[in-house]
Amino acid sequence: MTRPFIQRITFGILFLAIPLLNSGCQRHSAVAADVFPQSNEIAGWTKAPEVRTFEPDQLSTYIDGDAEKYLKAGVRSTSTADYKFNAQTEVVVDIYTMSNPGSAKIIFESEPSMGAQTPSLGDAARLFSQSLIFRKGPYLVRIVAYQDSPQISQGMLNLGLAIEKKLSR
Repeated sequence: MTRPFIQRITFGILFLAIPLLNSGCQRHSAVAADVFPQSNEIAGWTKAPEVRTFEPDQLSTYIDGDAEKYLKAGVRSTSTADYKFNAQTEVVVDIYTMSNPGSAKIIFESEPSMGAQTPSLGDAARLFSQSLIFRKGPYLVRIVAYQDSPQISQGMLNLGLAIEKKLSR
């Protein structure tokens, strides 16, 4: 076999392999569904069965008007699940998989902090009366309650701790 023939075959194999490797990486950019705690894994929490995942090109269908900030920071995917706390308070959990820890930090620091508590959770966290946001490595986690209740802040913190533990595996 001649050298140009071998070079063409090698180039052809690489040309075909790169898209396959790339598509494999994209599939693994979303967090696994088991990162979301199941119903009753944490006292008072019930999880809806579906975990939805949005790739970067679909993010604007989920986040109306704020997707560009995440895209510029390097979001790789967004996974989301719905919960109920004590069978009454509706809550959504979003886990953004960013390209690196610095990207998660950029988004975290762009969020308002006035009036927030700073619980010991992940690399940094902010707890408000109806929301919790924290970052852990390349992940940014946002938990939002749609109604206020006396125990929701502690409940969101407990849910956040369970998610952080699963992200640390």
